[in-house]
Parts: sequence; structure tokens; C-alpha cells
Amino acid sequence: MPAAVPDPAAIEEAAPAKINLTLEILGRRADGYHELASLVVFAEAGDRLWAAPGEGLRLDVEGPFARSLSSEDNLVLKAAKLLQEKAGVNTGAALKLEKNLPVASGIGGGSADAAAALRALNRLWALGLSGDELAGIGTELGADVPVCIESRSAFMTGIGERLSPVTLPEGLNLLLVNCRAPLATGDVFKALGAGAYDGRRQEAPEPFDTFREFADWLAEHDNDLQVPAVSLLPELEDVLGAIRVQPGCHLARMSGSGATCFGLFDDTGRLEKAVARLADARPNWWCRAASVL
Repeated sequence: MPAAVPDPAAIEEAAPAKINLTLEILGRRADGYHELASLVVFAEAGDRLWAAPGEGLRLDVEGPFARSLSSEDNLVLKAAKLLQEKAGVNTGAALKLEKNLPVASGIGGGSADAAAALRALNRLWALGLSGDELAGIGTELGADVPVCIESRSAFMTGIGERLSPVTLPEGLNLLLVNCRAPLATGDVFKALGAGAYDGRRQEAPEPFDTFREFADWLAEHDNDLQVPAVSLLPELEDVLGAIRVQPGCHLARMSGSGATCFGLFDDTGRLEKAVARLADARPNWWCRAASVL
């Protein structure tokens, strides 16, 4: 059931899932952060956030995965407090988050929620900040927050702060599957090991004219975190195998640091049937069909 809107004056923002279709690690910097190259898209599946006038800052969390998330130490509240500080305002807000995405699942739920909070409060408090200004503030919350401000397909480099637009073909659809086992990003990077880097450098891909051209490019660019993630959570092999065998699936891969995996489809009919089959065969898994925004 959708979360109840906290107030008639509430401002609503979507927080779509961020999917790393590729994630290649290019090296590690002196400060410990990893240089990467990643093609990111956003899916219609996601969380929702409302912001209404209120005293102080308060966050209520509802939805299927609300119990997995604290309303006290939450990136949404951190985003709200940071925006107050940066904008020099004392105005409060009542925030409500509908948590539909699995937590710690590699699809940017927390970053998307924080970005939605920045957008909603920018409107509620009439701050007039641009998308670039919000992205700059978001950088202090996490490397994935800036790309979630606009929630548009992009090619990410650096530690995720450098964004290049990409042109994708129409009709991209994803089968999203999570076995409901969280994976800590830090643990996955530790399992990657320092010897995995080969000094690659990448530029943003040229515009894709056809689905086939896009699928072929994806097949040549991996998620370097998939192997270490599988070593920590072997059940991922079952998830990937279950997606891979679905008719109409062109590619099966893990998103981000896991544990959510995706299948790439261009036929919505086959995608819907795949979701139904997996939901029936694996009722304990989280399965969703989602078009790329």
C-alpha cells in the first residue's frame, strides 16, 4: 500500500532505482577511493518521498523494506540537515519515505532517497538551487548522489562525480532480482583485491542507434565487482543463472556492489512472463520488471 501523504501541502518526489549496467574499476587513488567507469541508468521501480512543512526535521519510513531502515540515522535526514546548513535556513520539514527497494542492494536506494530529499526540500523551502548546485551538495553525502539528482542515464567516471550524457536506444527493459541478502560495499571492494586493476581508461560511449548495438557494447564491458561479490555471497550465481535462462534475456549481470542483479530485455511480453515465472519459482526473492527511464 502506498505511503499516506503527510500533508496536503506535501511535495512528492520519485527516487528511482539506479542500475549500474557496467562498473569497471580503473585504479585506486592515494586517498583510498577507487577510480571507475560505469554506465548508469534509472529504472521506473523505486522509492517515493514526500516533504511537507513542519517543525524541526522529522522522517517517517513506510513500505515493504521500512523495517530494514532506521529513521534516525538515515541519508534522507543527513541530506536535509546538510541542505539547511548550505542554504543557511532554519525552516523545518516533515519527511515521509516509502521504502520499496531492498536496502544495501547495489541499486542506489539510499543515494536516490537523499537526492529526492534535496529536490523536494529545494522546492518546499523555495531555495531556487539549480540541479548542478544540488549535485554539488550531494557529493558530500556520497559519490552516487549527484547522478541521482537528475536521474538520467549517464557515464560516470572519477569516483562517480564526473558525469557524461549518453544516448541509449528506445525500449530498454530490465528484470530486477534480489535474493534479499544485503552486501556491504566495503566488503566487496576488499574482496576485489589490489591486483585487479589494469590501468584501463574509458571514454563515454558514442550514441547507440539500435538495441543490438547497445547489447553488444554491454557484453564487452563488465562489472568488476561481480566476481568478488559472488565469492562473498554464492547465492548470486543462482540468481544470475535464473535470470540468464529466461527467454528474451540478452544479458544477466549484477548491479553495483550487489546483491541486486538484472536481466536486459527488449520484449516487454517476455519480460512480464519472466517476472511471473521467477516470482512463482522463488517467492522469497524480490523480482520486478522495470523500464529504463
